[in-house]
Amino acid sequence: MTTTTTIELKRRWRPRLTLRIRMLGWALLLVAVASLSSIVVVRQVLLNQLDNRVTADLAQEAAEFRLLAGDVNPATGEPFGADLAAVADAYLSRNEPQDGEAVLIFVDGVLYGASADPPYDLAQDAGLRATWTSVTDSRYGEAVATPAGPARWLAVPVTVDGVTRGHLVVAQFTDGARAEIDRAVRLMVFACLLVLVVVAAGGYLAMGRALRPLRTMTDTARSIQETDLSRRIDVTGSDEVADLAYTFNRMIARLERAFATQQRFLSDVGHELRTPITIVRGHLEVMGDDPQERRETVALVTDELDRMNRMVNDLLMLARAERPDFLRPERVDVPAMLADVYAKASALGPREWVLGEVEPATLWGDPQRLTQALTQLLQNAVQFTGEGDRIELSARVAGDRVLLAVRDTGVGIAPEDRERIFERFVRAAPGRERPDGTGLGLAIVAAIAHAHRGEATVDSVPGAGSTFTLVLPRETGP
Repeated sequence: MTTTTTIELKRRWRPRLTLRIRMLGWALLLVAVASLSSIVVVRQVLLNQLDNRVTADLAQEAAEFRLLAGDVNPATGEPFGADLAAVADAYLSRNEPQDGEAVLIFVDGVLYGASADPPYDLAQDAGLRATWTSVTDSRYGEAVATPAGPARWLAVPVTVDGVTRGHLVVAQFTDGARAEIDRAVRLMVFACLLVLVVVAAGGYLAMGRALRPLRTMTDTARSIQETDLSRRIDVTGSDEVADLAYTFNRMIARLERAFATQQRFLSDVGHELRTPITIVRGHLEVMGDDPQERRETVALVTDELDRMNRMVNDLLMLARAERPDFLRPERVDVPAMLADVYAKASALGPREWVLGEVEPATLWGDPQRLTQALTQLLQNAVQFTGEGDRIELSARVAGDRVLLAVRDTGVGIAPEDRERIFERFVRAAPGRERPDGTGLGLAIVAAIAHAHRGEATVDSVPGAGSTFTLVLPRETGP
């Protein structure tokens, strides 16, 4: 088994993931990562806010105790003074602990009182009691593990006449608040899962609609055959997929034109070369040994081969006219170009050459191709005029067009021939035929005009002459 066959078998049996599934998978992955990151960040923010709130609540309880100690005893109306026990009684009677909060007051190192129904009696821990009653400055404690959950505390020393007489301890059990945060996080997780389901369903449908031109493109590409390049993709919208479809259509159009040009070229070559080849073969087959006859046959064969060579070159020129690099455009000064063409015209034949009115104008085109087209029109005029006939070259501006005209006083063109005279191998009515021509000269002129986004026209009166005109856009380049 060859390596190529092995590769093909591997591709055939490899699990196939469509572009739709891959895109949807990446989208869901990004949404899931973003949602998970958001949940983690929100949870951490909530926990930080909880810690900050606990710290603020602990500090608030300590501040209320100090404020009460500096006030008067509501029972006697006198200041509390050094009666720390009275301060503790008044504070505990007024204080309403929040959920999860516990207050303990120590006097002379001994627990004097505590808030009712704390989540857990922290005073049972001898180590904590020793820590609290030994502080000389306000001190926050790390979370303590208890059966009721972790608890954070604040111990504040109470001084009387500069002597530490007691301690206020405020503790917060955070299990309840953390449980609320966890419930909120679970709701967020559920909401994110719901969002993923909605995104998966909506994304699958949306991507199907977005990728529909790709499927159509694939079906069209599969259905296109060498002999049928006419199918196109129906495109709607203006997104990247639509641009791809437009590009595909333009590519198929270029291929269709190239294929049609190739077919036309082969058809023209086969049709037009059949006659000269038959002539050459016939004369060669019957050629005898007589020197004069051989010379005549060689001359005839050479002439036919020269005509075949001109015909092939003209056909190749028409085929190249379909290519985007057929022209090498630049800014062309019309009066200068016509003066150059007129200077060369006198070599074409003894005629009355006239450079008529040439209006100042510029256009964007290939000066060599335009010169070729005008020279072909002038040569065509020479072929159908006699010695002393007038041939005039002129240029004028009509709106956004430049009209380059060649006018002669020759035999003219019959009305039935004017519509098809620019087609390939068209033979005009008697009096207009050229036995030495290939029938491609005016087709080349029309191809050059078309390549410049213009056209070639003819106006003629039989017996009075013709006017061939190149109608070209004015200054259409950069």
